[in-house]
Amino acid sequence: MLKLIAILLDGLSYSAWLFLVAVGLTLIYGVMRILNIAHGAFYAIGAYACATALGLYYGAGWSGAGAFLVMGLTAIVTGIVVGLAIERGVLRRLYGRDEVLMVLVTYALFLILEDATKMIWGVESYFVYQPYAYFGFIDVGGLPYQVYDLLVVAVAIATGLALWLWLTRARMGRLMIAVVADREISAAMGINVPRIFAITFAIGTVLAALAGVVTAPKIAVAPGIGVEVIILAFAVVVIGGLGSIPGAALGAVIAGFARAVSVHLAPEFELFAIYAVMAIVLAIRPYGLFAAQGERKI
Repeated sequence: MLKLIAILLDGLSYSAWLFLVAVGLTLIYGVMRILNIAHGAFYAIGAYACATALGLYYGAGWSGAGAFLVMGLTAIVTGIVVGLAIERGVLRRLYGRDEVLMVLVTYALFLILEDATKMIWGVESYFVYQPYAYFGFIDVGGLPYQVYDLLVVAVAIATGLALWLWLTRARMGRLMIAVVADREISAAMGINVPRIFAITFAIGTVLAALAGVVTAPKIAVAPGIGVEVIILAFAVVVIGGLGSIPGAALGAVIAGFARAVSVHLAPEFELFAIYAVMAIVLAIRPYGLFAAQGERKI
C-alpha cells in the first residue's frame, strides 16, 4: 500500500512539473507555429534568476512566505524581459519563413543563451533550498511527503485554469484563437497579429521561467539544466499533440505516471519509460493524442 501511495504522489508531482515545463512550449507552437528549442534556456534563466533573487532576499535577513512572492515576481519579470527581447529583436524579422528555419534560429538562440548564463552566473552550482523546506512534511497514508511538491501541483493546476480562462474568456485570448484559426483573415479583419505574437511569446517565456523558478529550490542550479528539460518538454507535447494545452496536460500525466511506476517498480527503465510511452502513442496516433486537424485552404 505504501508503494502505491508513493507511486500516486510521485506521479502527481512529476506530472505537474512536466506540465509547467511543457505548456509554454505548446502555447507558442499553437499560436505562432514556432518549435521553440530555446524554451529550455528560458527555463534555465528562470532558475538562475530565482537563485539570485532568493540569495539577495535571504542575504538581507528576510525570511518566511515573502520568498514565494519573490519567486512569482522573478518568473514574471524574467519571462517578460527575455521573451520580448527575443521576439522583437530576432523572431519578428523571420515571421512567415519556413518552420525548419525557425527551428534552426531557436536552436542557435538556445546555444547563445546557454553560454550567456555561464558568462553571467559562472559554472558553479547555486542552492536555494529554503522555500523547499519552509512547509516541511505531511503524513499521507503513513508516508511523509514534502508539502512543497504539493504546492507545485497547485501551481500547475492554477496555471492550466488561468490559461483556459484567458483563451476562452479574455478578449486577447479569443484573438489568439482567431489567429490560430487563420492568420491571414485575422490580419484582414484588423487584428494586430505581430502584437498577438509578442504577447504569446512573452507568456510562453514566463511559463518557462515559472517552471525554472519552482524547480530551483529542489535542485542544484547548474549549467546544462535546460538541455534535459527541453527534451522532456518535447516528449510531453508530442504525446499530447503539438499546440494543444489539454494535450500537454494529458501528456504530462501519462509521462509523469509512467516515470513514477518505472522508478518504484523497475528503476532500471526510468530513463526509458517516458520515451517508450511517446513511441507507443506515436505508433497509434502519429500526430499525438490531441493533434489538431491539418489545414485545408481552397
